[in-house]
Amino acid sequence: TLGVVIGSLVAATSMGVLAQGQGAVEVEGFANRYFTDVQRDFAHDEGNLFGASVGYYLTDDVELALSYGEYHDLRGEGAAGSKNIKGNLTDLKALYHFGQPGVGLRPYVSGGVGHQSIGDANKGGRDTSTLAIVGGGAKYYFTEMLYARAGVEALYNIDKGDTEWQAGVGVGLNFGGSTRQVAQVTEPAPEPVPAPAPVVEEAPQVVRVELDVKFDFDKAAVKQESYGDIKNLADFMNQYPQTSTTVEGHTDSVGTDAYNQKLSERRANAVRDVLVNQYGVGADRVNSVGYGESRPVA
Repeated sequence: TLGVVIGSLVAATSMGVLAQGQGAVEVEGFANRYFTDVQRDFAHDEGNLFGASVGYYLTDDVELALSYGEYHDLRGEGAAGSKNIKGNLTDLKALYHFGQPGVGLRPYVSGGVGHQSIGDANKGGRDTSTLAIVGGGAKYYFTEMLYARAGVEALYNIDKGDTEWQAGVGVGLNFGGSTRQVAQVTEPAPEPVPAPAPVVEEAPQVVRVELDVKFDFDKAAVKQESYGDIKNLADFMNQYPQTSTTVEGHTDSVGTDAYNQKLSERRANAVRDVLVNQYGVGADRVNSVGYGESRPVA
C-alpha cells in the first residue's frame, strides 16, 4: 500500500518600519549651482547656494521639507562687476519618494513655494520674489540613516514671470521612523485540511489453475509432453509480473506416507525449476509444496 500525504507549508514574514518611514525626521546640508535669468545684471548668470534643510515624513513616501540657503559668488556687470551680490532663499516643499523604505535608491519628485531675497546689481537695495518650485532627483541610502541626494529644480518667479534653475547635491541623516509602533496583525488560522480518505487495500485475487503434469511411476522428471502447459503458465506470469504461484505436488496412495511425501515434493520442485530456469519466471514468485498421500491423486 502506498500512502501519499500532502501537506502545506505556510511562511509568514514581517517587515519593521525603516528609518525613513512615517514619522522620521531628515536633516540635510546641500550645495546648489544657481543659474540666473539673463534679465538680471549679473556677470556670469550663475552662482552658488549653500544651505540646510529639515524634513518630516508625513507617510512612508511623502516628506514635507523646509530649507534655507544663502547665495555666494554672484557679481554684477560693468561698473558693478566687483560687487559681491548677497541673497538668500527660503522654501517649503513636499517630496514624494518612489520605491520601498530601506537601504538603496529612492527617486523623488518635489513641488513647493519659496521666498527669494537677492541684491540688485546696479540700483542697490534688494529684489524680493515669490517662487513656484518643481523638481526631481534621487536619494541613495547607504544605511537606514545616512543618505546622499542629487537633484535639479526649476524656480518660476511669480512676480517677474521668468524661470531660473538650480542643480545640486546634499548629504543627510534620517532619524526616528524606526521607533514607530507597528500594529500587530493576527492572520486567521488556516482552515483544517480534511484527513485523506483511508486507502483500502484490495485483497489479492486467488486463481487456481490445474496443470495435468504426468510423471512416470516413482519418477520426478517432467515429461516433454507437459512443457506446453507449463509454458502457458509462464507466459501468463511474465505478462503480469505482480502475480505469484504455488506449485502443488501429489502422488498416489501406493507406498509409505514418508516416501510419497518426499516424492510429491520432488515433483513440485521439478515443475518449479522449469518455470524458473527454462521460462524465466522470477524464483521469488514461485513456491512449491508437496502433499504426498494427504491429497492423493489415486
